[in-house]
Amino acid sequence: MAKKKSSDFTLLLIVIILVVVGIVMVFSSSHYFALSKMNDSYHFLKRELMWAGLGLLGMFFTMNFDYWRYKKLAPYAFVLSVILLILVLTPAGHSVNGAKRWIPIGGFTIMPGEVAKICAIIFAASHLSRKPEKIKNFVNGVIPGFIIIGVYFGLIILQPNMSTAVTITMIIASMMFVAGMRWLHVTAMGICGFVFLAVMIIIKPYRMRRLTGFLDPFADPQGTGYQVIQSLYALGSGGIFGVGLGKSIQKYLYIPEPQNDFIFAIIGEELGFIGCVTVILLFLLLIWRGVRIAVNAPDLFSCLLATGITAMVAVQVIINIAVATSSMPVTGIPLPFISWGGNSLAIFMAAIGILLNISRYSNLDRS
Repeated sequence: MAKKKSSDFTLLLIVIILVVVGIVMVFSSSHYFALSKMNDSYHFLKRELMWAGLGLLGMFFTMNFDYWRYKKLAPYAFVLSVILLILVLTPAGHSVNGAKRWIPIGGFTIMPGEVAKICAIIFAASHLSRKPEKIKNFVNGVIPGFIIIGVYFGLIILQPNMSTAVTITMIIASMMFVAGMRWLHVTAMGICGFVFLAVMIIIKPYRMRRLTGFLDPFADPQGTGYQVIQSLYALGSGGIFGVGLGKSIQKYLYIPEPQNDFIFAIIGEELGFIGCVTVILLFLLLIWRGVRIAVNAPDLFSCLLATGITAMVAVQVIINIAVATSSMPVTGIPLPFISWGGNSLAIFMAAIGILLNISRYSNLDRS
């Protein structure tokens, strides 16, 4: 085992900056909504600070917890995530707008789908690194990967939560590609995934409405196109430099729950094009550091673990910003470290801690 060095300070600094930006923007975007709905304009700020504190503790723990130990914990992580995904479908799960995605525990709620992301990464990295030569064989390598994807996709789609199911699929698929899956299998997997996704959209009318709303949001401005239109108004009114921090108009109940999935639109309105570009550059830097850590990782397991965590951040950033800019249909994916998300923030920060631990054994000076 390589000698332990200091963690990637650049990555740590980027994450801290993003979390601080998130705390500021969650308060700015949510204070009127919280005042009108909870009679406490500091409601989301207080909870965001609490989850950020827990995330900071989790990040520093995982940063000092040697990454190779996760290989032994991988089966337990898989079982835990599956149990939680099944439990949320029972009466123990909390339902909002017909979706059961939360499990209340005391005064808190956990989202099994968020827990499943990091558990799936750990389990897939362990599985793919055990006998890496098998990934080039369709029956012995690719099919087991499909089974892992199928278990998570099947349980999460029952909530229903297609966006999280697709996210986990893309994360595991990226890990399989890095592990050495043949291009023929990659192409076949992509085609099958596209066809399956199209079928899933067609068989559910509300998904079809989201798709048609994306194609022409102004055709139903008070229905399927409402959120996207309000998001575009926010981004457009921000101009180059924005209207000023705290001065958004769209957060006054025009964008529903602006601290969540459409917080990027509030960033665009208040901080303008400059603010949006700054946030995007921070994420690009984070993803670049994650890729460097994966490329220079000391072994295949840590390489795949770093790949999965980096892919998790990249996929969610791309989807969230694409939705806010009307570049893809509306779906419920938060912007990592910035959107209000409770346990999602803590899990992302703990995942970055794993990446930081891997960086302590990576030779980052080589690239």
